[in-house]
Amino acid sequence: MSGDRAAILGALKRALDHPDRHMGAPAARIAAHKVNLIPTRGVGDRETQISRFTEEAETVSATVARISSETDLPIEIARYLSSQNLPAEIRIAPALSDIPWDRQPTLTVKDGPVLKTDSVGVNRAFAGVAETGTLVFRSGPESPTTLNFLPLTHIAVLSTKDLHGDYEAIWTKLRAVQEHEPTPMPRTVNMVTGPSATGDIEQTMQHGAHGPQNVHIVLIDDENEVG
Repeated sequence: MSGDRAAILGALKRALDHPDRHMGAPAARIAAHKVNLIPTRGVGDRETQISRFTEEAETVSATVARISSETDLPIEIARYLSSQNLPAEIRIAPALSDIPWDRQPTLTVKDGPVLKTDSVGVNRAFAGVAETGTLVFRSGPESPTTLNFLPLTHIAVLSTKDLHGDYEAIWTKLRAVQEHEPTPMPRTVNMVTGPSATGDIEQTMQHGAHGPQNVHIVLIDDENEVG
């Protein structure tokens, strides 16, 4: 065997024998979940984080509104739809079924599976990331993933108590919640930063090519939140 070949095979053998490749290594690494470096962009008190989140979300063409209570959500959604000349019809997630939608009688509210004719989907975000203006959605019966991607307009409802500075805090929150679930992770965790966008065609930015054309975020102040 040539020296070069022996060196290559030796390096491969050492890599295969590395402790990180032992059967129990992945589970141990996941259980330890060492914290990575935390960017300073998300550091600050609640108001600082809300300002950062809003700024970052608007930078990527999302719109943000802030209301004081869940009871104001129907009014805010009706206002937004009117401002965009959109029909006053929405498809909501089960997680939002307890909202007093009858406060806005001009709004048609539908539940059940998303249809291709639905133009506006409303879902509750699991969390928000201040450093990038990102929404985090945890799939499940109360929060169908289809609501986030099929309708051309996506309205995301986020309580300020669920807004965190960085991604590490989001994963910590998710692990804590999933401890009470049958599986350690939900089927999907979607991170949404602004509307769908692509510049593939003639380097011209287009929204809505692979998902929602519009993303509107409604922040609800947690200190006044109902429920």
